[in-house]
Amino acid sequence: MNATSRTKQPDIRLISWSPDRSVPVLTRFLKRPAVDPKAEEVAQRVLDDIRRKGNTAVLRYIREYDGVKLTASKLAVSSEEIQTAREQVDREFRLAAGEALQRIIRFSRAAMRRDWSISSPKGGQIGERFVPIERVGAYIPGGAAPLVSTALMTVGLARVAEVPEIVACTPAGKNGRVNPYLLYALDLAGATEIYRIGGIQAIGAMAYGTKTVPRVQKIVGPGGPYVTAAKRLVYGRVALDMVAGPSEIAIFADDSVSPAHVAADLLSQAEHGTGQEKALLVTSSMRLAEAVRKELLKQAEYLDRQGPVYEVLHRGTLLVAAETLEAGMDLINEFAPEHLELMVREPRAWLKKVRAAGAVFVGPWTPESVGDFAAGPSHVLPTGGTAAMFSGLSVDDFRKRMSVMLFTSADLKETLPVIEAFGRVEGLDAHARSASIRFDRR
Repeated sequence: MNATSRTKQPDIRLISWSPDRSVPVLTRFLKRPAVDPKAEEVAQRVLDDIRRKGNTAVLRYIREYDGVKLTASKLAVSSEEIQTAREQVDREFRLAAGEALQRIIRFSRAAMRRDWSISSPKGGQIGERFVPIERVGAYIPGGAAPLVSTALMTVGLARVAEVPEIVACTPAGKNGRVNPYLLYALDLAGATEIYRIGGIQAIGAMAYGTKTVPRVQKIVGPGGPYVTAAKRLVYGRVALDMVAGPSEIAIFADDSVSPAHVAADLLSQAEHGTGQEKALLVTSSMRLAEAVRKELLKQAEYLDRQGPVYEVLHRGTLLVAAETLEAGMDLINEFAPEHLELMVREPRAWLKKVRAAGAVFVGPWTPESVGDFAAGPSHVLPTGGTAAMFSGLSVDDFRKRMSVMLFTSADLKETLPVIEAFGRVEGLDAHARSASIRFDRR
């Protein structure tokens, strides 16, 4: 048992629910905000300062929030530091990182959309072309835990997409250094620039640019409440992937599964450390829900990060015994979780009923951790209910899609009545004229 095990055990909420019954605690849980309004206020102030003062503001906030005193010349990680990191990383991890990256690359190459075209009615062509974004920034959390896997699942995709300039920002430790395992992973994945900048200040530096960090065109990657708020505020100045904030997991289960397995999977997302993570169990079995609650308390006692886990169990965990599995699936779709595990009989049949989730883990042998570390798809996924409208990070997020049209004179002549009709109705006679002039014999 770890040193913090004397902490008072949390009160984990468990409710019984049917569709004809309104339960305020459930409503609040489902309708959680995608972005924390208080975090947004702080982020706006910091971003405004960085936009005006550049490096000066970035360095001040690194000192204020991370407790690290740096100079502008030390923001960029040097090639010597990367070489030192390579020497510090153990062989077992090098093999694991290489295996994970190869799985990510294989999945991304298979998922990548290809240029395509079809013939127009009169001999021309119409289609789409995909080209890489020229400069992308990836935010890699490194405060509570150095998310080495996130380095592979952001930068690795950018490399497959052939982005020429891949910027990575991650916070330094109190000693001013970036975790060597994180540096190794960023270098392995293909980062072309690495900066020891975290939090809001990293988003501001990448979005607005400074004398040290040239601005990027798009920012991707997950983060805590303040990073998530900052990303939303710079939208339009740069492109974004999605709202990827504090982690979430939902488990859809019946009485065929082990309570210990369900509890272990719920706890896997409770340990991230922001205190705003969410864990939801929806089941048709009250007996399973009660057994899971006992298992959560039992297993949490032995976790290294017990403090953050207890906070999430108390504030961000809800166990729901639904009247039926069908009603429970409606709850799941309304919640629109970042991660969804289907731990039921015939999970593939239930998969067809999932309408909103960032990633789905099907069956008892697919815990969420395989998605975080090993399967291949990126674990950067929409949170806060935004999985109802956004998708997880993919290789095509690092490319621009351009429509391409090549008309023959016969194609243009065939569509001329359409062009002239729209030009007349919309009052845009120059539009119509630009087409008709090509057939003017004068």
